[in-house]
Amino acid sequence: MSYIHQHGIRAVSAQCFEEASRSDDACWVVEEETLTIDVEGIGAYTLMWTPTEPVAAPCGFTPEDGVLAEGGVAEVLALAAGFSFTEGLFDRIEDVRSLAVCKDNRGVVRLVLTDPQRARVRRRTVVVGSSCGICGGRERVEDVVRGIPPVGDTLRLEPGRLDAVMATMRQRQAVWLATGGTHAAAIFDGDGRVVVLAEDLGRHNALDKAIGHCLLAGRPLAGCGTALTSRVTLEMASKAARAGLELVAAVSAVSSLAIEATERFGITLCGFVRNGRVTVFTHGRRLRGEPIDVCAKLCEPLHIA
Repeated sequence: MSYIHQHGIRAVSAQCFEEASRSDDACWVVEEETLTIDVEGIGAYTLMWTPTEPVAAPCGFTPEDGVLAEGGVAEVLALAAGFSFTEGLFDRIEDVRSLAVCKDNRGVVRLVLTDPQRARVRRRTVVVGSSCGICGGRERVEDVVRGIPPVGDTLRLEPGRLDAVMATMRQRQAVWLATGGTHAAAIFDGDGRVVVLAEDLGRHNALDKAIGHCLLAGRPLAGCGTALTSRVTLEMASKAARAGLELVAAVSAVSSLAIEATERFGITLCGFVRNGRVTVFTHGRRLRGEPIDVCAKLCEPLHIA
């Protein structure tokens, strides 16, 4: 039974067993809520997410007026914008007519596109779990990568800067420090400075929040990279590609399809970024100096077309 509530975390009563002893304890756990993105003319997407800040109303965005909320870009708008963008519902922020938190239900964000007919709709009226990736057969894989152009090639970074980015990200993960239960995604610039950081129970949500924040704030993503606390799968790689991010660095492993996708889109993919080591899987030219480890693809290519 919960008895204390803060944004993103909840304290719950628990019993701890160790050998023959039992004790009552309190544990901080990650909060999980629902957010429905209602896209006019297309459908509704219900996400399981972690709100790490209060959802205020009124709260909205239009390209003409910018963010209409106190305190800058609201996290709830960032997630809605980032998810809709990486889902392929729009290509530029100018394609959004309006984005707003429903005044009667703060768990609903309404998105109106300037031309819904131009949206690339892969799925509609679905519930997307906090750990959900791509569902379906090979044709769904092709849907994910279709229409994404190669990224730019301006980012150059010393390999050691990635460790510093990871350290900065961990230090700023307030919910993870309290619970150990969230993922994070950071956007960093060509100097290795973290410009945006987002946390969430879901790794996809964390990256969508970070991308969406940049979109709504008008912060260019060209020449930037992303650092992740999670593994890198095809869908995470494709989100980075849609945003034009040139480098993806993860503390954990990468998948074979993520390697193929980043090879195709021109993204530098780095895994196991920890303890002074960087494993580079694709396009290592962006890391100045001597790469600490470079891995070749060990699997037969699946030929993402």
